[in-house]
Amino acid sequence: MADHEDDLTASKTAGFKVGEKKTLEEYTKLDQEDEAMNRWKASLGLNTGEPVGNPNDPRKCIIKSLALEVAGRPDVVIDLASDEAVKTLKEHPFTIKEGATFRIKINFQVNHEVLSGLKYIQVVKRKGVRVSKDEEMLGSYAPSTTDKPVYERRFNPEEAPSGLLYRGTYDAVSRFVDDDDHAHLQFEWTFKIAKDW
Repeated sequence: MADHEDDLTASKTAGFKVGEKKTLEEYTKLDQEDEAMNRWKASLGLNTGEPVGNPNDPRKCIIKSLALEVAGRPDVVIDLASDEAVKTLKEHPFTIKEGATFRIKINFQVNHEVLSGLKYIQVVKRKGVRVSKDEEMLGSYAPSTTDKPVYERRFNPEEAPSGLLYRGTYDAVSRFVDDDDHAHLQFEWTFKIAKDW
């Protein structure tokens, strides 16, 4: 995957600086009189339910699955929670019908601390040539609790390319990274654009 490293670097916003890391307790006590700060903490879901993350699991974020949603068809779900399943993704391509409208759905769990600025980066190549790079900001999230054990995020709909030139096999590399440039998961996978499902 080393040849993808430059492609998978997250874009940076000029002038943006990552804030100081705080514990959940520090966030809870932070600026309790500040109405805007309290709205932000509420939007993250701080202090709701019991934590569901395994306290012995060092991972801050566990990506559970990536799914391809197409109206009128069953979702194509890629299991990302299993290391064994992730290792074999490239060997099991799925098909997307040319011209079909689809969208990606991500399910993930946050452990232990606030996850700041989670992003999804995807690079697609065909015959070794990059054909697209997409970056989707997923946002910031409080640790998963019994009230919200798994977060779900749907991307905007996209349309698969059409025509003979676009049919064929594509290789993709995806990465989930946060504001600290910590990669939570990176994996390779393959799909086909075909005339029919």
